Amino acid sequence: MRICELHDKEVVNVKDGCILGCVVDIDFDCKTGCICALIVPGPTRFCGLFGRDIEYIIPYKCVMNIGEDAILVDVVLEKVSFRCT
Repeated sequence: MRICELHDKEVVNVKDGCILGCVVDIDFDCKTGCICALIVPGPTRFCGLFGRDIEYIIPYKCVMNIGEDAILVDVVLEKVSFRCT
């Protein structure tokens, strides 16, 4: 699978069935070439008009399955790392 194919897949949290969004970027280890995390945009600010405040950084170990249409992850959003945009 190519990295660009991840952009077309929705990320779904199996804990609550919530759709987190689509992958916008990945974090990988330059030495090994392994994916370390998926980066998914957080919730929009006001009615989707003013962008986003944060991006979720979902560790690759939390990825349960990558299917044709979706990526299933098992995360507690309160414990997931994030960065301000």
